[in-house]
Amino acid sequence: MRRVFRWIGIAVAAVVVLALLGAATVAVASWRRIGRVHTVNVVVPRSIPSDTAAIERGKHLATAMGSCTYCHGPDLGGQMIQEPSLFGTLAAPNLTRGAGGLGTTFTDADWVRAIRHGIHPDGTSLLVMPSEAFVFMNETDLADLIAYLKQLPAVDRDMPSSRLGPLGRTLLVAGQVSLITDRTPLLPFPAIVPPGPTLEYGRYLAGYTGCIGCHGPGLSGGYVEGPPGAPPAANLTPDPTGLANWTETDFDHALRRGVRKNGTPIDIFMPWPNFSGMTDIEVKALWLYVSSVPAKPFGNK
Repeated sequence: MRRVFRWIGIAVAAVVVLALLGAATVAVASWRRIGRVHTVNVVVPRSIPSDTAAIERGKHLATAMGSCTYCHGPDLGGQMIQEPSLFGTLAAPNLTRGAGGLGTTFTDADWVRAIRHGIHPDGTSLLVMPSEAFVFMNETDLADLIAYLKQLPAVDRDMPSSRLGPLGRTLLVAGQVSLITDRTPLLPFPAIVPPGPTLEYGRYLAGYTGCIGCHGPGLSGGYVEGPPGAPPAANLTPDPTGLANWTETDFDHALRRGVRKNGTPIDIFMPWPNFSGMTDIEVKALWLYVSSVPAKPFGNK
């Protein structure tokens, strides 16, 4: 009997040792990934405007098109995205010049580095930021957005730093979760497309507003990397599993009212409350673009 207990003890000890070794491996590998310093060529727009029209355009980009307020809160003073859990803590920082805000220290280059490249001023990757979409924003729009962010009313709010917990680190090492820098290509500013109800302008909008980032390069939908429980993205192509038989009005109602053609509500993980601020021209341009892409089955990228 003692022999049996002895072997059980050895087996338990072996399991504990293996678990500790696994945890140590995950810790070291994840720290290397998270702590890696990225060197990028930060190209600041030639001039950051200060006129009223540019700031108003920047406000529209932040509240409707880029959906900054979706993560950072209506006052852009920061808010929690994922409360502390085994996955981690995800918090959108305070962007204003108030106490605890990035606006007190950020330079123009820091804004560009964070928005277009998903990188902290120290060169490490952000954990939450749709830079893989914002990298497709042209120089003029980025300058207007930064102009608006730099004059935000001060909000005093300290936000915790985002960090991955044991589960999040394990998923990172396993390749099930990626850092922002893993998903963000290094690209020059795109050409400036004149705003208007055109397919070309719709293609441009689909890039930086996140349509392509969430729904895939072919807009066919599927798995979306995000907080636990994030719903799959819908198929936006003219396929029977997507927007076949949809009209422009159906698309408008989905985008700006959060209602599908069949009347069911759309999960607010798709930031339709922000998109409700889009103009008729912007909605028209997006509709022309999504109507033009090849039909693909759901999730076929």
